[in-house]
Amino acid sequence: MQSIETIIHVAIEVLDWLIIARVLLSWVSHDPGNPVIRFIYEITEPILAPIRRIMPRGAMPLDFSPFVAILVLQLVQRLLLSLF
Repeated sequence: MQSIETIIHVAIEVLDWLIIARVLLSWVSHDPGNPVIRFIYEITEPILAPIRRIMPRGAMPLDFSPFVAILVLQLVQRLLLSLF
């Protein structure tokens, strides 16, 4: 059971860091053709896109979906770990 808990923890933590990297990339100019940047976008988009569809679009230009995604991932992690 310890290894499953470790895998869940590491997977969620990696996703958290990839989301943070994507936020940081949005602040600087980058080459979207770069394989590393494409990887980050391909991994994080399936997590962020549904949240963007649900969140209301207000007058604020800030995208809060990464923040919400990290919160949801933390909740999922706690839920999964509580099952073991």
